[in-house]
Amino acid sequence: MSRNKIVVGLSGGVDSSVAALLLSQQCFDVEGIFMKNWINFAEENECTIRQDKEDADSVAKILNIPIQEANFAMKYWDLVFKNFLDEYRAGRTPNPDILCNREIKFKAFLNHAIQLGCDMIATGHYARIKNYQGVFYLLKGFDYDKDQSYFLYTLGQKQLARILFPLGQLSKLKVRLIAKEAGFITHNKKDSTGICFIGKRDFRKFISQYIPVNHGQMQTPEGEIICEHVGLTYYTLGQRQGLGIGGRKYGTGKPWFVAGKDMKNNILYVIQGDHSWLYSKNLQAEKLTWISGKAPKFPCAAKAKTRYRQTDQKCIITSINDNRIHVKFEDPQRAVTPGQSVVFYHDDTCLGGGVIMSTDAPGIHP
Repeated sequence: MSRNKIVVGLSGGVDSSVAALLLSQQCFDVEGIFMKNWINFAEENECTIRQDKEDADSVAKILNIPIQEANFAMKYWDLVFKNFLDEYRAGRTPNPDILCNREIKFKAFLNHAIQLGCDMIATGHYARIKNYQGVFYLLKGFDYDKDQSYFLYTLGQKQLARILFPLGQLSKLKVRLIAKEAGFITHNKKDSTGICFIGKRDFRKFISQYIPVNHGQMQTPEGEIICEHVGLTYYTLGQRQGLGIGGRKYGTGKPWFVAGKDMKNNILYVIQGDHSWLYSKNLQAEKLTWISGKAPKFPCAAKAKTRYRQTDQKCIITSINDNRIHVKFEDPQRAVTPGQSVVFYHDDTCLGGGVIMSTDAPGIHP
C-alpha cells in the first residue's frame, strides 16, 4: 500500500523536528524542506541561518528522510517585507508573522510542495485542524501558553485541507522531551524570536536602513514637552522600554508609556502610569479573513484577541461594509494598536480576523 507523501517545513528548531518525527512514525512518506527567505540583505544574520540549516540536516539524518532547501527570498521581500515597511511608514505596527504565514509558509511553501507531488505539508505550529462534515475548522492548540492560532487566522479552506499540525495536542514540555529522547540536537534550542525569518536584532538600527530617521517632539497629552523622539516609526502603543526618559525627574515618578502618535505633526504622546489614553473600547478592522469562507451573521457576539497571548475578550462585531467591521468590547482594552490583528474565537474555534485600522483611543492621529 502506498503511503501519503508529506513535506515538513524543517526550520532547525525543536518544534518542526518533532513534527517530522511524529509523522515519520505514522503512515507518511516524509520529506523535509528548509526555507531560506532572508539572504544577502543582512550578512550579520547569515551565521544563524547556517546553524539552523545544519540543525535541520542533523534531524533529517537521524530520521533518515531527504531534505532540500527552498529559497523564497524574493517572494518574502515583495509580499511580506515591503508591506512591513509600508505599515511602519504609515505609523502603524504590523505583524509580519501573520503575513509570512499567509504568503510564504502556507502559500509559497504549499505550492512548492504540491509541485513536488506531495499530498500535504506540515509545520511545528501549536494549533489544531478539525474536519467536520467537509468544513475545516482551525482550533487552538491544547497548550494555551503556546497556542499559535492567532498567527494563523488568514488560512482558508483550501489551505487547511492540505495542512497538518502534529503538535496541536502536545505541550511544549512534552515536545522537548520527545526531541531529547530522539537524540535531536534541537531539544534544548531556544525558541526563535524577532521578525519572521529575519530574526532578533537591534530594531532601530535595522529599520533605519529602510526608513529615514525623523526626529520630533515627545510630549504629554496636556502639551508638556518631555524630550525629543527619534522617529515615530520606532515606537508602538503601550511601549515602556527604550523611550529615553526613564531616569528623568518628571511628574509622578511612575513608568512612562507610549500613548499615541500624531503622524501629521510628528508628535509622540507619552503618559505616566495607567492613563486613560492607553485604553480603547472600539476599533475598526479591514483586510478580513473568515476561515469558513463566509462572514458570520452580523451583529455577532464573539471573543477576540488584539495581540498574541492576550486573554480572550468579549465583544460584538458589526459590519460597516464588505471588507470593514466595527468591534465593540465589553471592557476597555489596553494598547490596541493599528497594524496589529484582531482575531475572533468561539470557545476554542478560531473564526477569522482582520487588521486593526483605527481605534477610539484619543492619542491616535493618522
